[in-house]
Amino acid sequence: MADTDPRPLTLRDVSEASGVSEMTVSRVLRNRGDVSEATRAKVLEAAKALGYVPNKIAGALASQRVNLVAVIIPSMRNMVFPEVMAGIASVLEDTELQPVVGITDYMPEKEERVLYEMLSWRPSGVIIAGLEHTEAAKAMMKASGIPVVEIMDIDGTPVDCAVGISHRRAGREMAKAILRAGYQKIGFLGTKMPLDHRARKRFEGFTEALAKSGVEVVDQEFYSGGSALKKGREMTQAILEREPEIDFLYYSNDMIGAGGLLYLMEQGRDIPGEIGLAGFNGVELLQGLPRQLATMDAHRAEIGRKAAQIIAARVENPDADYERIVELTPKIAYGDTLRR
Repeated sequence: MADTDPRPLTLRDVSEASGVSEMTVSRVLRNRGDVSEATRAKVLEAAKALGYVPNKIAGALASQRVNLVAVIIPSMRNMVFPEVMAGIASVLEDTELQPVVGITDYMPEKEERVLYEMLSWRPSGVIIAGLEHTEAAKAMMKASGIPVVEIMDIDGTPVDCAVGISHRRAGREMAKAILRAGYQKIGFLGTKMPLDHRARKRFEGFTEALAKSGVEVVDQEFYSGGSALKKGREMTQAILEREPEIDFLYYSNDMIGAGGLLYLMEQGRDIPGEIGLAGFNGVELLQGLPRQLATMDAHRAEIGRKAAQIIAARVENPDADYERIVELTPKIAYGDTLRR
């Protein structure tokens, strides 16, 4: 059972925190009226510290919620989050709730702005990717008085509740499978991880498991931007030109892994005998490749379904018990690129 949800914040809370009248707070937050810059700064600072978000619903609806669920995700340009959205939609379509989507491009400041705007319309719940947010974003979610489900990751402390996998565990399990298969000279290829916390956690788990067996990553190749087959080909060529003795390549996602697979097949390399490969995400689209890339399914659609079920159940019965952390367990699919 989670801690009791706090009551929604009001203008009075901001008034008391800033030491000015509710009318002045209202003027500042609506950007109206003559208010000194010092007073405006004091009110905005107090509102941000509290996590207060103005209510844009006017008139008779002002004290109510709308039947919207704010879904805040980093991107729709790869295959990961559309599957999450499909899971969410499959549950909410049987309720009065409707998902509305905001995109953050993996940028914390943009996530904060999107969250602020969505909360101002008083949705019935929030589903948001990841556990890492700005302090202001966390404050807004805690003060919202509505169910919040952080998805995709359980390696951390959620604001309210979380549904996902342990990415550190996923990285460790893949490292163990690679070592059991006899590979020793391992390279890593992936996104620039300061922006992708889940990829960073997988890499941390991966390298920790290798280190316990006395193995280190031989070389690494990073990129920024969306996942793409072309990028995977380029990265694979670059890392092997630097370190031709590498016998296994671990990719942070399946799309660049598939690009690497196609490049190595063109080069006539013996896969998985001479060199092995593995990705992450279990992207169904890639099942049409000449060879199946070893991967790990992240349960994307199931994560979406379970998150939506939690929101729907708590909207229906705010006092109902619910799991604070729902962990799903991904399994390795060996495909044709990882020796058993």
